[in-house]
Amino acid sequence: MGILNVTPDSFSDGGQWMDLNSAIARGYRLVDQGADIIDVGGESTRPGAQALSSGEEWDRIGAVVKALAQAGIAVSIDTYHAATARLAVEAGAVIINDVTGGAGDPSMFSTVAGLGCMYVLQHTRGTPETMNSLASYESVPGEVAAELEESVRRAVGSGIDRSNIIVDPGFGFAKNADHNWDLAAHFEAVEALGQPVLIGVSRKRFLEEVAPDSVPSSRDNATATLTGYFASRGVWGVRVHEVAASKAAILTAERLRESGAFTGQGAFRGRATPGNREASGGDREASGGSEGSDA
Repeated sequence: MGILNVTPDSFSDGGQWMDLNSAIARGYRLVDQGADIIDVGGESTRPGAQALSSGEEWDRIGAVVKALAQAGIAVSIDTYHAATARLAVEAGAVIINDVTGGAGDPSMFSTVAGLGCMYVLQHTRGTPETMNSLASYESVPGEVAAELEESVRRAVGSGIDRSNIIVDPGFGFAKNADHNWDLAAHFEAVEALGQPVLIGVSRKRFLEEVAPDSVPSSRDNATATLTGYFASRGVWGVRVHEVAASKAAILTAERLRESGAFTGQGAFRGRATPGNREASGGDREASGGSEGSDA
């Protein structure tokens, strides 16, 4: 899943793809690098970022979503606004990626249920302004899994088909650096939920520990390394800014698995193509502070 931020204030690539033509070209470029899905976002979720109304958000991304979908590209919409989600699906998007796990808009679950599309339900706590203060855990993997399980239960209770739900453990959201590493190292708690899993660690600030350069793009190699790790565990998909290196990591992990490595672990679901539940995994895809989905 390639990230396309049509935002002026995303800390990693804010302002780079605000022009319609440059945004569309970026989407094509990510596909050329190997992305199966393009995740389009119009609002940064980093702490202190400008909050947008659904109308403002759609004004930024609507034409991009339509153009990419009309070109036959699988489009995901990164939004917590139910109205934006509906417009995006009507314009051709096939996945709703909600970083609030339904908490950002009380109409989201019912909207997704009505649309019948795939839905990424992410773990977080609070809002971008409050999540740092809520990053307190007795057991990070266990609590994240339990809170995700409760969110899935509420989503299903609201009419969303369980087979359409992909969970995201929310690296960088209401988690400090140690929390993120703990969650990655003990990922079996999230796997035990039995849902497809999407991973978003790309350029997150906790990677500064191994890639100390302050420029976010310097974390791409560390991102690719973690991508290979999660690929070996059979996740449904990974959400990244630069696709090429992570795609190579995925293929490397898959080749190792075919040669007998990772015994007892699932294959990376690889081509996380909407509508293909077998291929996408439907049978089982910050230093001390939090960062947000565009991190």
